[in-house]
Amino acid sequence: MSGVNQQTSASIRAVVLDVGETLIDETRIWTRWAERLGVPALTLLGVLGGCAALDRPHREAFRIIRPGFDVEAEEAAWAAEDSTGLRNGFDADDLYPDVRPALAALRDAGLRLVIAGNQPPAALAALKAMDLPVDAIRNSAEIGAEKPSPEFFAAAAELAGVPTSQTAYVGDRLDNDVLPAAAAGMRPVLIRRGPWGYLHAERPEAAQATVVDSLAELPRVLTA
Repeated sequence: MSGVNQQTSASIRAVVLDVGETLIDETRIWTRWAERLGVPALTLLGVLGGCAALDRPHREAFRIIRPGFDVEAEEAAWAAEDSTGLRNGFDADDLYPDVRPALAALRDAGLRLVIAGNQPPAALAALKAMDLPVDAIRNSAEIGAEKPSPEFFAAAAELAGVPTSQTAYVGDRLDNDVLPAAAAGMRPVLIRRGPWGYLHAERPEAAQATVVDSLAELPRVLTA
């Protein structure tokens, strides 16, 4: 299921991409969390999908399974026990297969590329270690604002070096990606993958975005 919004837009000269479930397949992260919580992976993934459907923060999945669960304290304990493991992080093995070919094609088309999302420092370091063909990689701490704030999207376009009207933002959520990017004057692209991506693509607000099933579609829909 792919679609292009009916709004006309300026020629796209830059693309800003979200991280989780846009570039990174988070399956291994959630599976390790399930093991940490002592529940089957399907249980945690099912509760996570429920949070997505009900517009509840993903961290509520932990507290639904374990009432009173302190995520930050557990992360600290986990790091102390397994200081060299991935734990709730990711590496190049978690990249979706279409990421590198799509970025290379967009680069060949002359577009500037930026990766920007609400990611912790460890995730930022992991992304930089992947040697992706992009012009900049930033997290919300470096940008000085978090999604879905307008400041985040303005700063992301500034990183790309082009006006917001000539910038596309690619993400898997309406609330954090599509709607605030559209409000900022960007061209929003919703990718249908991950719990939020599939659910949000079915909502009426998705008509504000170009909907794609793969990053491989971006060179065609953004440079047509």
